Amino acid sequence: MPVPDRIERTLELAHPPEKVWTALTTAEGLGGWFGSRAEIDALRPGGEARVHWDEYGEHTLLIQVVEPPHRFAYTWAIEGLAASDPRRTYVEFTLEPTGSGTRVTVRETGFAQLPDALAGAYDDNVNGWRMELADLAEYLDAAA
Repeated sequence: MPVPDRIERTLELAHPPEKVWTALTTAEGLGGWFGSRAEIDALRPGGEARVHWDEYGEHTLLIQVVEPPHRFAYTWAIEGLAASDPRRTYVEFTLEPTGSGTRVTVRETGFAQLPDALAGAYDDNVNGWRMELADLAEYLDAAA
């Protein structure tokens, strides 16, 4: 069975888009929920962010889209492929204001390019986004 290409999750947060944007696009914000610490060299298309998880190591995000405070996207390496492999997935966050806060949608695409032997990378990211988005909500609620 082929690997599905897309993961999509939507989260309703009781925080304004600007606050959610800061959590997604600053080193302090990313390091507070998405990893143990983070660095951003430049928040612009073509820039890089490095996110380090104590238990998983470091991952480099190649920034693709920066449209404050509504859209942020990057590509990153696929777990299980060699660091030199050019295949990456594309991750996009879309923020929509709601009457009570912000609707965040995260989409990660590009898994269909994986060989069947790496189908587990898709499942790992499905579970990863479930945990990471819960961490985002917790991080924002604690900072309220």
